[in-house]
Amino acid sequence: MPRNILVTGAKGQLGLSLQKIITTQTCYNFFFTDKDEADITNESALSDLFKTKEFYAVLHFAAYTTVDKAESEKDLCKAINTDATATIARLCETYSTKLLVISTDFVFDGSKTTPYLPSDKPNPLSVYGKTKYEGEQMALQNCKHCLVIRTSWLYSEYGNNFVKTMLRLGSERKDLGVVFDQTGTPCYARDLAKVVLLCLDKDFEGQILHFSNEGVCSWYDFALKIMQLGKKDCHVRPIRTADYPTPASRPAYSVLDKADIKQFLGIEIPHWEESLSECLKRMDI
Repeated sequence: MPRNILVTGAKGQLGLSLQKIITTQTCYNFFFTDKDEADITNESALSDLFKTKEFYAVLHFAAYTTVDKAESEKDLCKAINTDATATIARLCETYSTKLLVISTDFVFDGSKTTPYLPSDKPNPLSVYGKTKYEGEQMALQNCKHCLVIRTSWLYSEYGNNFVKTMLRLGSERKDLGVVFDQTGTPCYARDLAKVVLLCLDKDFEGQILHFSNEGVCSWYDFALKIMQLGKKDCHVRPIRTADYPTPASRPAYSVLDKADIKQFLGIEIPHWEESLSECLKRMDI
């Protein structure tokens, strides 16, 4: 009998990417839900869902991710990123269900100059980062068999993301300023989806792991490569963060150390330029 897997946030970048890579030969039966099928802020509805299905694992992708808007929507952001995660974790513990939670590099303040280890102490700068960190804590405290995977700079063929924004602006403008003093690593959602599937076959208990693609770049470098590969005739200029003020503060450095997840799964991770090229090919660019 295939094991039942609940996926929240099915219409987000990671949820859609996962749906694309699942084969018919899988030993799992995936229940893809979004807010229309399962409101994660509704505890009674979630409880009913757990009662009717015997879930082997929950892949908790759903999140409030509009970083700047979160500064003025703190309650809603907390309800989704922290409170709903706590509810899901408690239900997973009650029904002996494994829980995998996706988190973010925004839990860090960016003050380090070497890649962040999973064991490094978080110090989020924004409402989004704070609620995601509190969600991590709720998940780990309330569910024994829990795995948190932090990622960074997620993009894909789907939804709204930096790659798609740059391609659009590259067609609309001849000149564009992009910050060069924020450093991290992009993550192709399809690569993360593959890692999530591998983790389902593993035993885990209160772990935190990091995943993005390999390499390091600034948003400026990332934008420049997108324009080059996308064949956009748009001049990209490096600008300082101070020249592009936003409601939410962002970490100046958020490169993630991925040694633990590579050892845990026995994998190699593609360089970010390689994965970006693959994504653009899938977009027929």
